[in-house]
Amino acid sequence: MKAKLTGLGILLLVILLAVGYTLLGRSRETAEISGYVGGEKIGLLEDEEVQNLIRKKYHLAIDYSRAGSIEMVTADHTGMDFLFPSSQTALELYEAQYGNPVKSEIVLNTPIVLYARAAVADALLEEGIAWEEDSVCYVDMQKLAACIEEGTPWSEIGLPELYGNVTVSTTDPTKSNSGNMFAGLLANTLCGGTADESSLTEILPRLQTIFRNLGYMESSSSDLFDQFLKTGIGAKPIAAGYENQILEFAVEDPDTWEQVKEDIRILYPNPTVWSSHVFIALDEAGTAGIDALMDEEIQKLAWNRHGFRTGINGSASGTEQFGVEGVAEQVTRVMNMPDADTMERIIEALQ
Repeated sequence: MKAKLTGLGILLLVILLAVGYTLLGRSRETAEISGYVGGEKIGLLEDEEVQNLIRKKYHLAIDYSRAGSIEMVTADHTGMDFLFPSSQTALELYEAQYGNPVKSEIVLNTPIVLYARAAVADALLEEGIAWEEDSVCYVDMQKLAACIEEGTPWSEIGLPELYGNVTVSTTDPTKSNSGNMFAGLLANTLCGGTADESSLTEILPRLQTIFRNLGYMESSSSDLFDQFLKTGIGAKPIAAGYENQILEFAVEDPDTWEQVKEDIRILYPNPTVWSSHVFIALDEAGTAGIDALMDEEIQKLAWNRHGFRTGINGSASGTEQFGVEGVAEQVTRVMNMPDADTMERIIEALQ
């Protein structure tokens, strides 16, 4: 009898251990969240080490569909746990339309910059439209905006080999964040401060003229950067984008970067604006994405491999690791973007 009871006890213990192990295993299963993401962050989200860290430490997988920052705010959010646009303007537009999200957090930062071919950068320096300071090249936005607005031929700034007038290739400001932020930067430039409702009557017609002069616009920042690299000086002499794009490219494709680096310059608008990549959790499941992406190891990888500034006050450590000349250690010449209401008026005017 005693032996039977002992055997029964052992059997019950085994069953309890098995049930406990099963329940524990289920609790540690990887959850998946889905959302819209700006194209410039896909390299980070597809980084195998990033994915493994998120899965191992947070038992999470992040699925996404690519969309422009402005597009994702107005898109159908059915089945989506998060939005990951590239600016706080997108968050403000979301809040105006839907109210406060479950949670939101800025997890990445990168300034808006201009990319130019070496000959173009040299011409801008020669004409006084740009200048160099501590090996970093800055562009006077008032002078550059005037060239675009007035239809100044490339030949007048020392580039007779280029056809047409001075332009900056940018994404569509009504769809994509980099184009939207460039529009906000131009609006600030035209009014000599931070654009607001009171200045729009004067600057909107001028903005419309400038964007008409810019011609065809890509809908994705990543597509624009790819085209800038591939098509050469004649097609896209200058392009607006994110600082992190060139840093990430140099890390991910070092052989190609070695071939083209002498012909590509990074130029910082004076002033520029920060692109703050904010993670918007649409439900409780989505909040796990914020926890994962704010992880210290993930934040280090975001800078070291993908060029997103995650340090305090946008400071950067170890810029030499990228092999990209002219990267500013600190981005200090910055102004605020116009508020969401002003940007909404600008978007409407440019549609």
